[in-house]
Amino acid sequence: MAFQLPFRFNAPPASMPVGSRARQSKMMEYDQPLVWVTLLLMLLGMVMVYSASISLPDSPKFANYVRWQNTYFLTRQALFIAAALIVGLFVFRVRIADLQKAAPYLFIGTLVLLVLVLIPGLGVVVNGGRRWLSLKVVNLQPSELMKVVAVLYAADYTVRKQEYMHKLTKGFMPMAAAVGFVGLLLLLEPDLGAFGVIVCIAMGILFLGGINAIWFGGIGAVLVTIFISIIALSKFRRERYFAYLNPWQEDNALNKAYQLTHSLIAFGRGEIFGVGLGGSVEKLHYLPEAHTDFLLAVIGEELGLVGVLVVIAMFYWIVKRSFDIGRQAIAIDQTFAGLTAKGIGIWIGVQTFINMGVNLGLLPTKGLTLPLMSYGGTGVVINCVGLAILLRIDYENRVLMRGGRL
Repeated sequence: MAFQLPFRFNAPPASMPVGSRARQSKMMEYDQPLVWVTLLLMLLGMVMVYSASISLPDSPKFANYVRWQNTYFLTRQALFIAAALIVGLFVFRVRIADLQKAAPYLFIGTLVLLVLVLIPGLGVVVNGGRRWLSLKVVNLQPSELMKVVAVLYAADYTVRKQEYMHKLTKGFMPMAAAVGFVGLLLLLEPDLGAFGVIVCIAMGILFLGGINAIWFGGIGAVLVTIFISIIALSKFRRERYFAYLNPWQEDNALNKAYQLTHSLIAFGRGEIFGVGLGGSVEKLHYLPEAHTDFLLAVIGEELGLVGVLVVIAMFYWIVKRSFDIGRQAIAIDQTFAGLTAKGIGIWIGVQTFINMGVNLGLLPTKGLTLPLMSYGGTGVVINCVGLAILLRIDYENRVLMRGGRL
């Protein structure tokens, strides 16, 4: 499908001179600030991944990477970002109407991948979790793919079932069953963090789509009860939760709250302006997974409160633009596109909040990466896919407001 750069509102008559057309408007056909914020987050993330991982080859756990010396994770993250941008450009060219048609099939396909992960010999076990499928060169994490697919499927479901959204059996229960099945597969991996994000995506889109408020409140209470039960019935999760409540107790600080205490020490050392890029001490084998789940702690130590606030501001911008674009799409009667845009905002916002909350000690420790920034191929690529869809929605909004055709 073809599109031209740039397009302008209020297109002039064909007889108007080319120079006059150029002076009509400088409105671009895509959201440049959103693109730049996304690129800045990825590039800053790549720099911080390099800083956080520079000493990892010295650890026995990462001894196999020593042949790459200190640039192993930097090189791979750069390749992941390049791949993410290429995939994002491809996804941007796909019409939103085509994504809506494909949403149910994408959902079924991703469910199959989640099942394959659980089969011994196919699923790759890392740090006790079976969450990856080996593609030889890289590992694919289906739970990350399910996040963007859940956005598309929930938006499509809400549009198709709009007349039944106030009914429990026809409106909510089919979607609840689908999300419940996804949750069961994720808990078998186990990946409670991804399950929590996907539940927030589905519930958020259903709420925005007009689900009955009483049912929504009641189901929300049931979900909270389920999550509490999952924690209470799991000794490992229960111990981690109580350690989070009192991380500085000696037994906790040396065991379940080890990551949290060292994360808090990193933020404390950073103070306002940080100790300087590359100057972190906690990344020197004190803070586990500093290049993935606890990247924000390294940012806080090296760039200080100022660096953390800049990162928060950029993520806030992305979430705000997602809801602005979604609201504009709904205003021009593009309901699926509008719900998808808002769903992407919910996804990025919830995952960012959980990751930052864990790093800052506001939430119990959970294995969720910081979108666009943390090390990881599937995560970066899928984040870019989601934002490419968002940019496509914004592009189609501008075309339709101009009076054009898609």
